[in-house]
Parts: sequence; C-alpha cells; structure tokens
Amino acid sequence: MDHETPEFAALAEGGTILRCQIGSGLHGTAVTEQGDRDEMGICVEPPEYVAGLKRFDQYVFRSQPEGGRSGVGDLDLIVYSLRKWMRLALNGNPTVLLPLFAPESELVRVEELGHELRAHADRIISRQAAARFLGYCRAQRGNLLVRRGMPARPELIEKYGFDTKYAMHMVRLGVQGVELLETGRMTLPMAEPWRTWLVELRQGRHTQGEALDAVVELEDKLERLQTTSPLRERPDAEWADQWLVRAHQRAWKMT
Repeated sequence: MDHETPEFAALAEGGTILRCQIGSGLHGTAVTEQGDRDEMGICVEPPEYVAGLKRFDQYVFRSQPEGGRSGVGDLDLIVYSLRKWMRLALNGNPTVLLPLFAPESELVRVEELGHELRAHADRIISRQAAARFLGYCRAQRGNLLVRRGMPARPELIEKYGFDTKYAMHMVRLGVQGVELLETGRMTLPMAEPWRTWLVELRQGRHTQGEALDAVVELEDKLERLQTTSPLRERPDAEWADQWLVRAHQRAWKMT
C-alpha cells in the first residue's frame, strides 16, 4: 500500500490529534553535525476508513527520496491511525510510546483527544513493554555486531571502528526501558548522567566494549523487571477499546 499519497497526506493532517518529535533531539542525544528531524503523529480516520472498505494504517513523509539518507534539515514523519497506534502502544513498542512522555516543548500539535491520551499513559503501559525493549536492544546489538552487505553508516565504522549510532541506540533503549518499567515514566530528554554518556558514545569517546558491557547489565535488569516491575501485568485493553470508540465518535461529530 502506498503510504505517501496526497489522499493520505490530507487525511493525516486533518485528523491529527497528537504530533511530536521522536528522534535524537527528543532523547537529547543529537550531535550538531547530524540535524535531521524525526516526528510521529496520531490521527483519527474518517468513518469510511473504519466502517467502509477503505483502509488507512499510516502516512509516511520523507523529505529525502526513497532510499536516501536523511541529513541536516531533513524531516522523516510517520502518522499512525489512532487504532494502529493504540495496538502498538498496548504491546509496548518503545518508539510508539514516546508521544505519551514527550515534554510540551516537543509537541508540534496536540488536540483535546491528544491531551486525554497522554493523561492515561498508566492504562496503556504494562510489564509487557519489557519484552519489547529487550527485543529492540538486541536488534540494535545485532546491527552493531553483524555486518551483512554494505553497513548502514560506513563513515562511522571508518572513523571510530564501529557504528556508534547503533551502539548509542542500543544502550538508550536499555536505559529507557529500565526507567519505564521501574517508574512508569520516560524522562525526555534523557536524564544525566546517561544523556552525556550516550552523546559521548555517539562521538566515539567510549568503546564498543563499554557499550556492550552497559547493555548486558541493562538487559539483565529488564529481564528481572518482566516479573518484578510495579507496572500492571497487562495493559487495560478494556479501557482502550471503550476509549477508542468514544474518541472516534467525538472526532466525527466535529467534522
């Protein structure tokens, strides 16, 4: 399915209830020479996309052409339908959870339903997020250690001996996962001392071995938190189901 059609662009813009930055600028791990911007939005689809034959899951916009690397000033935007976003969020997807915790200063757009969604983060997150964060950590470690074909960022490997961006995201996910499972929140931008440590890692001022040692300890914590976290064992799916129905009805009445 083509996610970049003018029809989907208009649908996403017209129905957006929440949109924010989700990239390194939000985490506080950006470096000055890499100024691209990642954003995520959540939108309510029109009735014909819910009850009719039409379908909308997400809209994707990239200022670079397909396959091109984003650079300074580029924008990568993804806007999920509210229903798809909720399914991913209830499952604990680390990236999808970010709009729940982004500070007000990072909100590009927020409507009443967006504020309401953020206010109910405690019903959406659960211990199930631990497995998702573990999976994402391990995927980044695999990207770091297993080079299949052309590496994504050969310039970093040439300069530092390893892909420091993969290493940074690997550790970042571990840190944020542990905080979420322990407190029910994610601090954005990330709190010190991790924030500075991760920027230094991205700049090659820590070794690959140090990054791997850090993530092993963080993954061990996430393993334990799958059963010891104070979060609810499962998300409140019944509340989510009822809220989705009410949210769509309210949005449609306003159009």
